[in-house]
Amino acid sequence: MPIPAPVTPDLSPNPRRVFMLGATGTIGKATVAALLRKGHEVVCFVRPGAGGDPGRGLPAGAQLRFGDVTDPASISRDGFCGERFDVLVSCLASRTGVPRDAWAVDHKAHSDALAAARAAGVKQVVLLSAICVQKPLLAFQQAKLAFEAELIGSGLAYSIVRPTAFFKSLSGQIARVQQGKPFLVFGDGRLTACKPISDDDLGSYLAECLDDESRRNQILPIGGPGAAITPREQGEILFRLLGREPKFRQVPVRLLDAIIAVLDTLGRISPRLRDKAELARIGRYYATESMLVLDPATGRYDAGATPSSGTDTLAEFYARLLRGEARVDLGEHGVF
Repeated sequence: MPIPAPVTPDLSPNPRRVFMLGATGTIGKATVAALLRKGHEVVCFVRPGAGGDPGRGLPAGAQLRFGDVTDPASISRDGFCGERFDVLVSCLASRTGVPRDAWAVDHKAHSDALAAARAAGVKQVVLLSAICVQKPLLAFQQAKLAFEAELIGSGLAYSIVRPTAFFKSLSGQIARVQQGKPFLVFGDGRLTACKPISDDDLGSYLAECLDDESRRNQILPIGGPGAAITPREQGEILFRLLGREPKFRQVPVRLLDAIIAVLDTLGRISPRLRDKAELARIGRYYATESMLVLDPATGRYDAGATPSSGTDTLAEFYARLLRGEARVDLGEHGVF
């Protein structure tokens, strides 16, 4: 009697054809890799570009198609190409979060992609959103919520994943600390807390949504392993890894308020400064609001109610960065 071939535990019991948006970001690449490990066919719709890496740093096996995600005709013509797909997965997000970008990408591009996906036979959507939409004070949060509502009302199966902070967004001060400068915190450094999650752990979580029935038609807040940590604790981790005494500089939140007030005034005559005012508001939001589940009854953030997933820790990531074993392109995540 022949011995059956061993089953790879990571493989999906139902491999599908996946149309992927936002594949070239760090979380997008991790998600594509996780989908491929599970045996799915992954077609990535990315922006065209001259030169550089033709594979955009994506794993071998990913198929690339080029077009403009802000053009609904391009999504259908250059992306779906009249073919059938099973699942739409999106890690797409606006680069800046200013209103025109947010509504063009976080809302309209997703809305157009959803319409094209339905025409292509897609029955399931996995969307990377953000936990900060619980308290929507900013344009990009309102744009994300508008599409979430459209997706929920679409009749398609959905998983809306709202992660807490990313490792990348908490790595902006490593260079300054290595140079002997103090770690900057707002207030006393304990105003906020988060449960940061790595790209790989989040990518795996998103890929698992295709098969996990318990995540179907759900809004899914998710953080990394361990207890929530404050900005001050993030700084203490860095100093400990460097073998140095912690050194902090406290930045008053009212300084951000003053900057926003000035930029708002100047923004009445300058669109560029109006955008800078919005970016300052985004910075203030992250300086004063925790990236944890918000209890609507009390208005307080609840670390205990924020689910955890994965195994990677921020301390391990910092150690790898300091040893030169990892690198991070902060892009729009560079706060300081």
